[in-house]
Order: sequence, then structure tokens, then C-alpha cells
Amino acid sequence: MSAEIRAWFEDYERKLRAEERTEGRREGRREGHKEGRAEEAARAVLTALRVRGIAVPDVARERILAEKDPETLERWLERAIVAASLAEVLDGLS
Repeated sequence: MSAEIRAWFEDYERKLRAEERTEGRREGRREGHKEGRAEEAARAVLTALRVRGIAVPDVARERILAEKDPETLERWLERAIVAASLAEVLDGLS
């Protein structure tokens, strides 16, 4: 392999690695943003329950904070605004 071809190939590989790192950073930011939004939504559910005077045991608080599905969190928030009890908010709470 000639020195010119080798130099071109090494430059090409360097650019590929740089693009992969850039894409990895983008993916990391997207994932972090998604996690941040889920945490914010979970805290909104807890706030609505607190303002309404509904007690939230530690196990339920952990369940709310662990939830990452935005649709579930939105449904819980809507329920928390009008519910009379925690059981009316969370799916499958006995």
C-alpha cells in the first residue's frame, strides 16, 4: 500500500471515529433529556398529590419516581389532579 493511500485511509478512519463519537454524544444527550423529562413529570405527580393532601408512602413514591413512560406519567398526573386517593391515581395499587 502506498504512503498516499495509507494516509488517506488513516484520515478516513479518524473521521469515522470522530463521527461515531459525535453520534454517541448526541444519543447521550437525547437519552439524558428523555430521563430529565420523565423525572420532571414524576415530580409533578408527587406535587399534585402533596397539594391535594394525599399521603404518598415511600413505596409509592419510589414507584412514581422510577416510572419512565411519559404516557403513564401523564395519565397519573391527570388522575392526581382530581383523585380522592392514591389508589385512584396509580394503576394496580392495592
